[in-house]
Amino acid sequence: MAAPGPPRPPPLRLGPRLRAAAEVALRVPCLFLIDAIFNSAAAFPGDSLWAGLLGGLLRLLGVFVSSIVLVLSQRALFKFYMISSAFLLATTSVLVNYYAFLHIDFHSAYYTEAFGVHLLPHKGPSLWMALSVLQLAFGIGYVALLNIQSIYSQLIILDLLIPLVGLIIELSLYTRQILVLTSGLVLTLYTLAILLSKMRRFYYSARYVYLLIRHMYRIYGLQLLMEDTWKRIRFPDVLRVFWLTRLTAQALVLSYVVRMAETDPNVKFYMFSWDRFWELLCSLIISGCDSTLTVLGMSAVISSIAHYLGLGILAFIGSTDEDDKRLGFVAPVLFFILALQTGLSGLKPEERLVRLSRNMCLLLTAVLHFIHGMTDPVLMSLSASHVSSFRRHFPVLFVSACLFVLPILLSYILWHHYALNTWLFAVTAFCVELCLKVIVSITVYVLFMVDGYYNVLWEKLDDYVYYVRSTGNIIEFIFGVIMFGNGAYTMVFESGSKIRACMMCLHAYFNIYLQAKNGWKTFINRRTAVKKINSLPEIKGERLNEIDDVCAICYHEFTTSARITPCNHYFHALCLRKWLYIQDTCPMCHQKVYIEEKDSNVSNNNGFVALDENEPNENPVEEEPAANAENELNENRDSTDSEEETENSAQSVTVPEQHSEH
Repeated sequence: MAAPGPPRPPPLRLGPRLRAAAEVALRVPCLFLIDAIFNSAAAFPGDSLWAGLLGGLLRLLGVFVSSIVLVLSQRALFKFYMISSAFLLATTSVLVNYYAFLHIDFHSAYYTEAFGVHLLPHKGPSLWMALSVLQLAFGIGYVALLNIQSIYSQLIILDLLIPLVGLIIELSLYTRQILVLTSGLVLTLYTLAILLSKMRRFYYSARYVYLLIRHMYRIYGLQLLMEDTWKRIRFPDVLRVFWLTRLTAQALVLSYVVRMAETDPNVKFYMFSWDRFWELLCSLIISGCDSTLTVLGMSAVISSIAHYLGLGILAFIGSTDEDDKRLGFVAPVLFFILALQTGLSGLKPEERLVRLSRNMCLLLTAVLHFIHGMTDPVLMSLSASHVSSFRRHFPVLFVSACLFVLPILLSYILWHHYALNTWLFAVTAFCVELCLKVIVSITVYVLFMVDGYYNVLWEKLDDYVYYVRSTGNIIEFIFGVIMFGNGAYTMVFESGSKIRACMMCLHAYFNIYLQAKNGWKTFINRRTAVKKINSLPEIKGERLNEIDDVCAICYHEFTTSARITPCNHYFHALCLRKWLYIQDTCPMCHQKVYIEEKDSNVSNNNGFVALDENEPNENPVEEEPAANAENELNENRDSTDSEEETENSAQSVTVPEQHSEH
């Protein structure tokens, strides 16, 4: 019997994807309607108070209804559009009948042959046949969308065809008018009856949705409810389709206008050049951010571009960190904040284009900073793990080099074309800060690579890394203070706004206060750890060779020196200092690291007795019995201690034995 082959991949299911695409497409008209309402003038212009109130209520009602339709579930959305399409078909059918009643005269469609003989109408059959097919299509669509039963469906189709029968048999004008009005009235009454029959189901559905939303709000809170709604209606995709559709429609209109201008004999064809193309592109960009919704749509497009850019960089440098995939979220949020902060949608077209280009430069520098945050952990991981493959190092180093060159190139271009102002100063400061970050990362990378190349414990490596990173953090803190001053100057003398003030407060808290607090805390912890390490006895020289064990933290032998804790355990000074950054206890027995008596002898992990080198060993023969007597006293004392101290002492004996096996 033949062995079964590899499992075949399941076939692609296009149904859910098509339904999702249709759902996104059906939500887009709601955004077009909301955008048109906000960008349109008053519905009833004038000085009348009641007219203004009525216009405001109508606008508010339109926004409310559009928002409700926007957040409907997929099934309810399809149902809403089916009913709306059925009503639209019914309205179109009534209007077609009314138009045929007003403008079609079947008497003029007759013509005579020779001898004055009246034949059948030449245009008459084609007219009433076309109208019949059109009304049948409207009736079948209306019946199918509303799922009407067969008996009523036949009556509906017959009701739509009755005005056409009056045209064919050439009834009087008054009779045909009555038929048209009667057909429209019957169709309207039947539609209202269907609506009333569905009101009960609509009420229970709305009540169920309300109870479900209230239940989710009570359990999960407002934030999770908003996030669930955001994902359920695929709002980013809706915004992208809305913005791209709007931009495409405007591009078609502009291209048509240009083509009509080229057909003018007074306009020469050669005028359509790259300058004309650039003008059209600028016009599209200006119109693509003329309202809050269009700014949101542009943010969604930027989110998609930044997301795929981040995935490409992660794949190129070989990173698998899930947190690094947030570039598609950070970039649009920053762009939208910059747009609100500068009032982008409310500016004049020329000023809007300039402000948009400036915001894009700031966004580019922020994206480069985020990319550096993605590459720095990979760079440190490669250097600390001593990976020797050049193919593994090259992508990260190449990205780091690009992060160093691109800010310099951007600053050179901007300084070459623009005069110094607050915006240019901010972009330049961000570029210089990014270059310094790259230099710090490369310096630390080189230090780790040198440490791995010599394969010898470099006790000063941690100090050098700390000095380099501290220098970079101090410079970054200084730049944060400078940027705060630049923002304060801009808010006071150029364009102050509440959003800018809020962003300055957030910048002062996160980038200045918290950074200074964390830096000071790290400095205090490091200084405290150094003091504790320096207070511990040190063994080095010939006596260090008598220790037949490894450090319990790094599992490496003692080559230069060792530090002894008060609980009789010894470690590398660098390893113990790193441990003391985290907690103030011994890694072996979790006792406090402090010294009560300087003259007390200490022992290593295997029971080896080590003396303090600060005191001379004048009588080693007599000192050994004293040490043994002290050990016996300690054993008697331990036998009378509590069970917890016994377990701690047992741990201090057994764990080093496991280390010695390694």
